Amino acid sequence: MNMKLTKFKYVAILLAGISATSIPAIARADWSILALDTFGNFTSSPASINDSGQIVGTAITPNAGKVHAFITGPGGVGITDLYTLSGIEEAYGINNSGQVAGFTRTSGENIHAIITGLDGVGIKDLGTFDGSRSFALGINDSEQVIGGFQTGGGEVHAFLTGPNGVGSTVLGALGGQGNHASGINASGQVTGTSGISGNLHAHAYITGADGVGMKDVGTLFLNSLASGINDSGQVVGFSDVADGTNHAFMTGPDGVGMTDLGTLGGKFSQSVAINNLGEVVGTALTASDSGWHSFIYSHGGMTDLSLLAPVVAAGWSNLSVADINNNGQIVGSGTLNGERAGFLLSYTPDTLFTPNPIFIPPIPIPEPQTYLMLLAGLSLIGFMARRRKEAGA
Repeated sequence: MNMKLTKFKYVAILLAGISATSIPAIARADWSILALDTFGNFTSSPASINDSGQIVGTAITPNAGKVHAFITGPGGVGITDLYTLSGIEEAYGINNSGQVAGFTRTSGENIHAIITGLDGVGIKDLGTFDGSRSFALGINDSEQVIGGFQTGGGEVHAFLTGPNGVGSTVLGALGGQGNHASGINASGQVTGTSGISGNLHAHAYITGADGVGMKDVGTLFLNSLASGINDSGQVVGFSDVADGTNHAFMTGPDGVGMTDLGTLGGKFSQSVAINNLGEVVGTALTASDSGWHSFIYSHGGMTDLSLLAPVVAAGWSNLSVADINNNGQIVGSGTLNGERAGFLLSYTPDTLFTPNPIFIPPIPIPEPQTYLMLLAGLSLIGFMARRRKEAGA
């Protein structure tokens, strides 16, 4: 499934058992939310979900720094500790066969990208691609894997493997330095973010099938960052805009055209994932800028997931979505009873969507250097550190 970024970093981590109890909506039996078990001292939040509802992510002990990858059964039921099973430390992607993409620590600071067999069973080491470290971020149903590797000099490059994780191609750039791959679809189209000529700005891109060629998706103003892609090649992410705000965007098929999705009334929004129905999930600030709210963009506008009756009734806050599958199941993490926990939020065919009016106050346009630092900061060390910091929040 699609990988996504949340506030300049990956949404990630956590999950485990499921004491999950479905909480019915107050007026309509359309939305429901499951609270995922924190299983002991671990906090939990999913990173990706496939169409049968299998969830992967990384469970973390906030104060001890212990990190375990996990996989659930269909519908988020049951839990398998992939670290105990095969030493997988973090998991980021899952395909519809239940194959997991992530990384394992071979010894000390030696980190290798891996994929598993069906339903997370078994492990295949993808190596380091002639670098010092590597990590896998996504996998499609042909077992093509995207990720990154770090050279001895500290540079990070994006890669794409062939079917069954065999062979690899180092993806180029849009004329500048730095390339980060963030999503892959069924035909092997890859999306991500690259420096452009002159390295003053960064743009989202899309490749052709099997990673061949690279096309600049463009921006709403100066810079853009991609976080996910669906099977028709619609790309999502965020971009700065001319009035000085930063907005979530989605493109048309094959990355053509760019639609500004607006915000929930605040200064910033970002898309993190898109399904094959063109439904987008992400996070945004509200008019009061009091905190981040998660949204789904569907039926012509944004619906604030934080305000849904079952979410409010269950006491959830600070929702941070990570992924959405083709059956309307949304995964992410939030605060419940003062602790971070994972959730599975679902809707039914008769669900009522209530897009909100959008008002966007102006803020200064981010300096181009902000985006260059983002690209430079996609080293493996910084990547993992940010994930662990977020999990402890």
